[in-house]
Amino acid sequence: MRKLQSLTIVFATLATMSSAQTITTRTFGLEANAFSIDFVTIGNPNNPADTTGTPIPAGSVSYTYNLSKYEISREMIDKANTGGGLGITLADLSTMGGNGTLRPASGLSWYEAAKFVNYLNVSSGSNAAYKFDSNGNFQLWSVTDLGYDSNNLYRNSLATFWLPSTDEWYKGAYSSLSGAWSNSLSGRYGLGISSGPVDTTDAGGQTAWGTIGQGGNVWEWLETANDGSNNSTTEMRDQRGGSWFSQANALNSSVRVEQNPFVENEYNTGFRVASVPEPSSLSLLALGGVVVALRRRR
Repeated sequence: MRKLQSLTIVFATLATMSSAQTITTRTFGLEANAFSIDFVTIGNPNNPADTTGTPIPAGSVSYTYNLSKYEISREMIDKANTGGGLGITLADLSTMGGNGTLRPASGLSWYEAAKFVNYLNVSSGSNAAYKFDSNGNFQLWSVTDLGYDSNNLYRNSLATFWLPSTDEWYKGAYSSLSGAWSNSLSGRYGLGISSGPVDTTDAGGQTAWGTIGQGGNVWEWLETANDGSNNSTTEMRDQRGGSWFSQANALNSSVRVEQNPFVENEYNTGFRVASVPEPSSLSLLALGGVVVALRRRR
């Protein structure tokens, strides 16, 4: 019995790590253009949806996935621009707290965010998440494309990195870690246009899963069209989370805004990235499941 108890203690420690603080780091680019993104694993697949926020229902995800711990920074965009020739432009925040390298990337369109995500995929040997033609125009994936998903014409199913969907972002922000939901976030908001955002690593408002800044630093682009259909290249896209210039209610689970994906001059709009979890993260989650099984058997 003592051996079983000791084993349970070890597994319980791992389960705690996997449930809310499993972090993996991925590095992209080469030499001077290299940068790293920390990802938090969002587990508890097939969780019940929340029916108190917007849209209704929201937040049910059938799989385990990763969500970047922080918003994508200006430095990451600059290095991807140099390494991949992306041509992404950012808002000048010199009068709003500066253009520091760790400030969130803002002032870019949904299409530019999608091109950054494609760079993450292609530069690491994966399939592009989003389809663009030779002129740089966004396209829907077609049935003849490898990785075509009839349920989501935006995202290639073989991609490793993508913009989070409304449900993926909602779950990461409002939890359902153990079946419960929060109706609001803590974060940086309501400080006025002159203050600007803070560094992504200092944005506060840690969620139950361990992400930072989903509330209040900058509004974040989501993959999902506002009507949820993802079947038109020009549909309005969801944004969530509020910004430093928002009021507190913008951080509520009932609030989302729709924005034209072409818009790129919003100084208070950025994004974060989702991804397939690393095998090591899934192993920790599996060990967490063993703990539950052992406890039930005793």
